[in-house]
Amino acid sequence: TGSCSEMTNWEEAEVQISELDLLSSMFPDEDEFIVTDQLALAELKYCVENQSSEMPSSKVQFTLNVKPQVPDATMVEFSLFFALPLKYPTVLPEITVRSSSLSRSQQIQLNTDLKNYLIRHCSGEPCVLSAREWVKDHASAYTDKETSSSSVVTSSAMESEDAIFTRLWIYSHHIYNKHKRKNIVDWAKELSLSGFCMPGKPGVVCVEGLQSTCEEFWARVRKLTWKRILIRHREDMSLEAGHAEIKKQRKFSSFEEKVFDAHGNRGNHMDLGQLYHFLDERGCADIFQMYFGVEGR
Repeated sequence: TGSCSEMTNWEEAEVQISELDLLSSMFPDEDEFIVTDQLALAELKYCVENQSSEMPSSKVQFTLNVKPQVPDATMVEFSLFFALPLKYPTVLPEITVRSSSLSRSQQIQLNTDLKNYLIRHCSGEPCVLSAREWVKDHASAYTDKETSSSSVVTSSAMESEDAIFTRLWIYSHHIYNKHKRKNIVDWAKELSLSGFCMPGKPGVVCVEGLQSTCEEFWARVRKLTWKRILIRHREDMSLEAGHAEIKKQRKFSSFEEKVFDAHGNRGNHMDLGQLYHFLDERGCADIFQMYFGVEGR
């Protein structure tokens, strides 16, 4: 079909993939470079390899953490959150820099200055490393601009950071191992997350709660040994009314392991019809299609 040439020419995507490959070789440490949504990256690679006429359904998103060398100061960490539009590097990436040591106004000023720098110096060029260098060189200056008591800054930053309710839908090639299954349940409870884990092949895990605790759960789970595990879908909701609203956002009352046993065959293959009804009852039927690409029965 002629739609491919109208839709896009995949050169930009190829540049994105090679830039991401470079980043992962430069920053192999998970504390420095994190691809938020592995599925989006896999989809982009698939589209490029097959010169697909379909557009990827989501942008590639990742985080770079930077610790500027500040003389005689405590180590401050800055996180750069990137989302790459399909037309990047022809257009600039979406970038937000955050740090618990910045007040809201400092953060806005830093992000504005970074954006202006990129517009002046990097239009049309891959600019992830330039942005990282700029933050490394300049960010610490923003923390001194208002010498407000740092504890006040930190607590307000923490509160705004935590005013996001997150739901992660995790897909694993399979979940059989008893220890992993116990870890998943124990960690979810320890972190006050609700949701469920469906063991078997494939394995499905859903956790929901404060953004920071969901991310802590994912960081722990992905460090275990898996044949394949990824975040299939992520939902972030702003908690306008603060923590009181959490209960209202939850679709699951607690965290439990759900075994939808298909004809008692050692619990390896789950009855997906039962999973569909379980999700449908909680208003999550659309997620079933994301996992299995089919309408429920």
